[in-house]
Amino acid sequence: MGDAPLALAQLQALHQQAAGGTLPVDALAASARTAAAPLLAALPPAFAPVLDGLLLRLESAAGFTDESCAVSQRDLLAALGQWLEKAELRLPR
Repeated sequence: MGDAPLALAQLQALHQQAAGGTLPVDALAASARTAAAPLLAALPPAFAPVLDGLLLRLESAAGFTDESCAVSQRDLLAALGQWLEKAELRLPR
């Protein structure tokens, strides 16, 4: 559990970079998969498949411009932001 807050902070920073346009969403997804492990270990099991689904969709959307993709990268980044907020609330203190 000790590394979970650090992992959360790292994921939040990656999310901010991607939302700000300084990190491509495929790089966000790849980095998030590695960084999330300690956080997922501290969260209820239901968090893992939701994060995996979001990251898969971000990886899929990375090859398209926002206008040509059925699901916008902006919407996926917003959903990831919500996931991060919920993870922070559920993180044991």
